[in-house]
Amino acid sequence: MADPQSNANVPAQQLPEGAPSSGVIHVRHRHRDRFTIVGNHLAQHPRLSAVAIGLAVHILSLPDGASVTVKALTLRFREGETTIRRAMNELEEAGYVVRRRVPLGRGRFATRTFAYDRPGYAPDDDRRHRAGREPQRPSPRPEVPGARQPVAAPSPGPPPASPPRPSPGPSRGGPSLPAPSGPAADLLARLRLADPRLLLSARDIAQLLPAVDTWLARAATPVQIARTLTAGLPPEPVPIHHPARLLAHRLTVLLPPPLPAEAGPAERPAPLHTCDGCDRAIRTHDPHALCADCRRVAAAA
Repeated sequence: MADPQSNANVPAQQLPEGAPSSGVIHVRHRHRDRFTIVGNHLAQHPRLSAVAIGLAVHILSLPDGASVTVKALTLRFREGETTIRRAMNELEEAGYVVRRRVPLGRGRFATRTFAYDRPGYAPDDDRRHRAGREPQRPSPRPEVPGARQPVAAPSPGPPPASPPRPSPGPSRGGPSLPAPSGPAADLLARLRLADPRLLLSARDIAQLLPAVDTWLARAATPVQIARTLTAGLPPEPVPIHHPARLLAHRLTVLLPPPLPAEAGPAERPAPLHTCDGCDRAIRTHDPHALCADCRRVAAAA
């Protein structure tokens, strides 16, 4: 006789003290190795898709030097190439992924991918913050009524320095950049007329000028370039946090090929002449030539 199965050894899951009446209950575990810190600004991003958030977490968990191309990520996950590419575009528009051309020397460049665990944050901010901290001074001792307080003897200090003279020009804001000019600069500056979210600074326009000049050199008209840069943008309520990065990505990925070299003048057809044997019109450079039928008759004679 078979023993009846029993689940008496399976402990029932008890609700922890203070658990909410509904919703998820977290079972925490303190990781000591092989973990990645992810900010809630990414994990709870209000506009990124679930695929984009998961892809960002995966990229942040990879070591430096790992391949994060669309092809490599497609081999890693079950999602198709189109879904992966769309998620990467979401992360790039949100600032979590930045593709940037870096010089290699001797006129060579390479496109490198930078993954930000917090968009708009630079590692130098921590160093500047630490360098700007002042050492804490000991707090003065409280005065006790009736107690004699030590009197500090005045020590001769350096003579007071004369206040610096104000320099001419604006006192704040830093040096202003000259406004870029030319067809490419005008095209980039007018993009905000098509979409107010594409407002660019003078520095952004100066950085995007070489890419637009490349399009113009490949016989792309300003209207074609503007239409390509403004097509398929997110709906109007959705903000574009980094318009310069979005435009740089489109100028690089959607760059048209150069026009083929113009062919030489086509050879003109032979003029029409009348066959001496049958008065048939034939094309030939020999005014005394015969047509094919007359040549066969002459050969058979």
